[in-house]
Amino acid sequence: MGSSTVRSVTYDLLRTLRLTTIFGNPGSTEEPFLADFPDDFSYVLGLQEATVIGMADGFAQTVRRPVLVNVHSSAGLGNAMGNIVNAYHANTPLIITAGQQHREMVIGDPYLCNHDATTMPKPWVKWSYETTRPEEVPDAFMRAYAMALQPPAGPVFLSIPLDDWYQPMSGPVRVRSVAERVAPDEQRIRAFARRISASSRPALIFGPEVDRSGGWDSAVALAERLNAAVYQAPLADRASFPENHPLFVGPLGNSIKGISDSMAGHDVVVMIGGEVFRYYPYVPGEYLPEGTELLQITASPETAGAARMGDSLISDSKLAIDRLVELVAEGSARTAPKTFVRSGQLPDAASRPATPPEVYATLSKVKPSDAVIVSESTSTMEQQLEWLPTVRPDSWFFSPSGGLGWGVPAAVGIALGDRDRGQPTVIDSSRRFDQYSVQALWTAAPQAADRLCGHAEPRVLGAEAFAPAGADARCARTRPARSGHRLGGRGFGCNAVDVETVEEMAREVERGLSADGPTVIVIPTHR
Repeated sequence: MGSSTVRSVTYDLLRTLRLTTIFGNPGSTEEPFLADFPDDFSYVLGLQEATVIGMADGFAQTVRRPVLVNVHSSAGLGNAMGNIVNAYHANTPLIITAGQQHREMVIGDPYLCNHDATTMPKPWVKWSYETTRPEEVPDAFMRAYAMALQPPAGPVFLSIPLDDWYQPMSGPVRVRSVAERVAPDEQRIRAFARRISASSRPALIFGPEVDRSGGWDSAVALAERLNAAVYQAPLADRASFPENHPLFVGPLGNSIKGISDSMAGHDVVVMIGGEVFRYYPYVPGEYLPEGTELLQITASPETAGAARMGDSLISDSKLAIDRLVELVAEGSARTAPKTFVRSGQLPDAASRPATPPEVYATLSKVKPSDAVIVSESTSTMEQQLEWLPTVRPDSWFFSPSGGLGWGVPAAVGIALGDRDRGQPTVIDSSRRFDQYSVQALWTAAPQAADRLCGHAEPRVLGAEAFAPAGADARCARTRPARSGHRLGGRGFGCNAVDVETVEEMAREVERGLSADGPTVIVIPTHR
């Protein structure tokens, strides 16, 4: 038996940490790590680094553990940066690695050298490091794992010179366990509970940390105990409360004035598992109505520190909510809030082109109850909430940073993570956004998935809602591009079809659900 090397010791550590599925788009500086790739590892290959990060992001959110990502040095890491920002805002535990040029050459900035490698991914990683000697590579992976997983979770970055891997090393490396949750301070959460119990009209806002922590059912229990209104958090990337529940009163705005106006009449606002708040357009106003108090619970000290008002408590969302359910006074005497009202009105005859409400209403009828929705159609969020509400945990995902080109690769990663359960994944996106990372369809296609992942292909259904201008003549001029999109999907090995009506779309959705591999459905819509 040969002596141990940095590479062999590192692979043993990766096995111990269950980091055996690697997403990547490698180049020459990563080849020493990937040569003689072990049979018990799976490498999910993407055609571009942004796609790779998006796929790993979706996969990690689904399997709820860190995932290893392998991108090329220099410009390759640059390509990845947009979706690294998304992973940072989503608290996704990714261990991102890039190769570095040979140590003897780095001083002269050779071709493909990652210049100032640790600086480049900042500030969108929790920790960034380049190994200073070969023997510390396994320890660097151990620390990267700990940093990525400890709350608040998030991406980390390692730069590794290509000549480190085959240096001799005695092993094994020291393996450590780390905390994945932080519990609330008992004295402070009791004080929060007293203030909530004394409220005459509390408002609850559940952010994406609630769903990520497995706190969906806990959130329902707290709302029902308090008989409190529940709002959808602004620009949330996960749904954390059933949007058809009688206590759900609808979405907040995303401006200072809009949110303040929505909080009028509430004496205590409790924001659990998210920012205070994700503001977008600048519409000036008071941050909260006079006399309204705000309490924030988040696992992130940075998120708590950034709040413009209110008192904060650092805690895992589920742990905090479960404790509040035990501590708060029962609130059945409070007046029940006004339930979110959906119009329920669609045209008597189907529109051509279809409207977004018609598309969502049709999807709500034909999609399986356990389907996961990955949304990147930013202009139709209100219509989706009305016609395609989220009613179960871990079933709706959205880009957390506003960066485009995340949806399609994230859906591929989610589908791969869900493959054991056989849940279909529906991508709801505009065609423009799909083009940012359309190459993710290549990884999703059956021949690519079978060849590169060593597992059955993910079932990914792309439902494209494309909004030109609403006028028939304008729509007609877009049709060649739409056909090109369909042909592009076929070029990547997918089933792909153009449809004109929601009836045709419904039939293709049903066919797609029983088809081998992913299906791309393109439907034009009015604005």
